[in-house]
Amino acid sequence: MNPVLAVEAGGGTARNLTITLFLVFVAVTLAITIWASRQTKTATDFYAGGRSFSGFQNGMAIGGDYMSAASFLGIAGIIALYGYDGFLYSIGFLVAWLVALLLVAELLRNSGRYTMADVLAFRMRQRPVRTAAAVSTITVSIFYLLAQMVGAGALVALLLGIKPGTTFLGMDADTAKIATIIMVGALMIIYVTVGGMKGTTYVQIVKAFLLMTGALVMTVLVLAKYNFNLSALLGDAAATSGKGTAFLEPGLRYGVEVAGNSTQTFYNKMDLLSLGIALVLGTAGLPHILIRFYTVPTAKAARKSVLWAIGIIGTFYLLTLALGFGAAALVGGKAIVAQDKAGNTAAPQLAEELGKTFLGGNLGGATLLAIIAAVAFATILAVVAGLTLASSSSLAHDFYANVVKKGQTSERQEVRVARISALVIGAVSIALSIYAQSLNVAFLVALAFAVAASGNLPAILYSLFWKRFNTSGAVWAIYGGLLSAVFLVFFSPVVSGAPTSMFPAHDWQWFPLSNPGLLSIPFGFLCGWIGTVISKEHDEDKYAELEVRALTGAGAH
Repeated sequence: MNPVLAVEAGGGTARNLTITLFLVFVAVTLAITIWASRQTKTATDFYAGGRSFSGFQNGMAIGGDYMSAASFLGIAGIIALYGYDGFLYSIGFLVAWLVALLLVAELLRNSGRYTMADVLAFRMRQRPVRTAAAVSTITVSIFYLLAQMVGAGALVALLLGIKPGTTFLGMDADTAKIATIIMVGALMIIYVTVGGMKGTTYVQIVKAFLLMTGALVMTVLVLAKYNFNLSALLGDAAATSGKGTAFLEPGLRYGVEVAGNSTQTFYNKMDLLSLGIALVLGTAGLPHILIRFYTVPTAKAARKSVLWAIGIIGTFYLLTLALGFGAAALVGGKAIVAQDKAGNTAAPQLAEELGKTFLGGNLGGATLLAIIAAVAFATILAVVAGLTLASSSSLAHDFYANVVKKGQTSERQEVRVARISALVIGAVSIALSIYAQSLNVAFLVALAFAVAASGNLPAILYSLFWKRFNTSGAVWAIYGGLLSAVFLVFFSPVVSGAPTSMFPAHDWQWFPLSNPGLLSIPFGFLCGWIGTVISKEHDEDKYAELEVRALTGAGAH
């Protein structure tokens, strides 16, 4: 039978259902965005949603921002393929919230206005610090955007039933993935340019609700399949994986012991440590999460929103255990890898299997696949909108308004530049995503965490807690951490020298670790310290003022 006809016959119902659900979601979110655009009259509305969201609403939106394609597609995929080791991502992403809650959330809300750089530049020279912060924000956001776009491409190839050797509307799998990446990029640009923070926040709240519901339903169905016996589920997952009991023990992907090669074993263990450090410290330096603290009216609401976020996100990451091991048991590693080498489609493939079991036959499978895929699309669209908003805000508010125009600009001009910036950042992300399709999306996000923890976190913590810190220290910390992280990633197996690299046909890698956090994060802190002590500049009065604002909220906008 002609492969095109085979795909049309087998996947037609799923495809039509999915496309319908996806279009419904897009229509609803575009309606929300257009409504929000009518409420967006000032720069505060565009950047911070008019500071009108409650702690619960903002907690839901943070959850929506944070539970990205990496969480839903990537973690489920890594657990399905590597068992125990995949759950490290769930633990790392969750523990990271405690750092954000205890060290950053309240103090940042009290000290700034729209962007991370507002805090850094408060007691320093505006232009160098804001320029560095804008560069860092855009770099981190683009790393994170890559993960979402790659997830979108993998998802659509599955939905349209496109595997190697088959086509849809004349497109093979690779062309369809590229077309999807471009479409998702275009939609995210519309969300941000039209709706600003208000529209983006409401889209994230809707998406968080959908994702939690979808994950909960799938978890209950997986457990029901095994009569709520976790031991049976884990045993079946280990047996189906082909790796036996090793699937349930550490060491399949990280910290692998290589017989007779102590050097490689050491590197593998260091890579595991590097990943852990990056995951735990990264959240407190992520620009698109940090700007969410400005959308609430008070510091108390900022704290409350983080507590809500921890509850929502913590529950979700527990559910990823059932999704990952359920996919390993019911779909099997071979079928997952056959559809997507990096495992990014494990959760939707699990949904299809559960649908066939509980809703009856191919139509049941197609229905549940369509629903879960639409939820995954919602996830991707909401997160890319948040990321694009963070980076375009930084370009407009930090670089254009305060560096180029030296503060002499109207709010209207600033918002217009933010909208143009969203367009440019979207285009760059689309172009880079096309080359990153062989990488697991959770792994890509871990790189974004490493870059954020290396460049942004040292500058933020020094600024909030070190009286002596100055302009030179801030600039050294941001550029030192950022450049070292990007430099090490470029010369690591992520970019070249391995079958799953961005450029597998080339080999210029010499840095043995896949995640740079172990070296680049301490290097960022070291650069901040060196930059500070070699400069005589420091303003203790300004630090005292910042301290009062950070602790009390006095004078906060």
